[in-house]
Amino acid sequence: MSDNETPEEAEPLGTLPLDAWHRKLGARMVPFAGYEMPIQYDGIVAEHNWTRESASLFDVSHMGQLALKGEGAAHELERLLPGAITNLKPGKMRYSLLLTEAGGIIDDLMVTNTGPHLALVVNGACKWDDIAHLREHLPDEITLTHFDDFALLALQGPKAGEVLEQLIPGTGELTFMTAGLFEYGGGHIWVSRAGYTGEDGFEIAVHESKVEVLADALIADERVEPAGLGARDSLRLEAGLPLYGHDLTTNTDPVSADLAFALSKKRRTEGGFHGHKAVTARLADIEAGTLATKRVGLTLDGRMPAREGAEVYSGDTKVGTVTSGGFSPTLGTPIAMAYIDTEHTAEGTALECEVRGKRLPATVTPMPFVPHRYYRGN
Repeated sequence: MSDNETPEEAEPLGTLPLDAWHRKLGARMVPFAGYEMPIQYDGIVAEHNWTRESASLFDVSHMGQLALKGEGAAHELERLLPGAITNLKPGKMRYSLLLTEAGGIIDDLMVTNTGPHLALVVNGACKWDDIAHLREHLPDEITLTHFDDFALLALQGPKAGEVLEQLIPGTGELTFMTAGLFEYGGGHIWVSRAGYTGEDGFEIAVHESKVEVLADALIADERVEPAGLGARDSLRLEAGLPLYGHDLTTNTDPVSADLAFALSKKRRTEGGFHGHKAVTARLADIEAGTLATKRVGLTLDGRMPAREGAEVYSGDTKVGTVTSGGFSPTLGTPIAMAYIDTEHTAEGTALECEVRGKRLPATVTPMPFVPHRYYRGN
């Protein structure tokens, strides 16, 4: 809310299809991305640990679920994204980025070739801007559909595969970054083997009229507990995964954000996408050793975490800023992501974070902080 905006002028918060369901289960609800969202049920640390040990159900229905359809849709989308879309096979997924012409990150997103169309999942806080951007830059022959009547559930954790296979046979055959259509409850649901916790798991798109039945069926399994935004954030931080609006903004570029893996080799060479000139310049900076800043991981001494905005120092010189930070339940120590001047980003570099007027020792640490456990097949 801006300083001159009264509560009466603020946009009303949206409600999730499972709003009453969350409240019935005792969720603490908070504003997030324009919605009332569950931040926790039994406690963030308990939910975090349960996800690492078993399986947790997260409601991520605030995300934008879009579809692009029409002749040449993949080619046209590829003009906006730096990833290879035209060679994406049916049932396969790819992480990519919407970029400005200056190379700034408008949003990060997932693209899936469903066969009949391309499916996009975009961040909830950005979805309306993303839709406007896509409509502006895609030709009229490409149909853009927003599935605003669909919910999205994320079942995450090492037991997610066996739980979902028992409920929806065939889903266990999916591997990381693959997806498919499955029968459930007399209809069809779309299941992707992906997520944002670093654990094995699934994201399930289901019509809002059927989501409560599915959610009830999942938590009826003793291996599954509901979890909120708090645990999702601590898990993605341990997994070294950036959060849009914090670690990624239009002021950050894919190279400095350490997301060069999303820039396919062919696209780097051929270009033809928004921001190509700027991205090429940043890649050249890496080769020349002149890249200004880079997103890195930090491990802090003690128990006090460095939060977003904390300044990072080398001696008396400020060399960076924390963009995400918190206490890692898995590691038992504070961790953070920060953009640091490149000359101070070597693994093991000793730095300091200023927290509440104190300088806390910090060390540049490889990410992910906790190894990913995605299921890639036997």
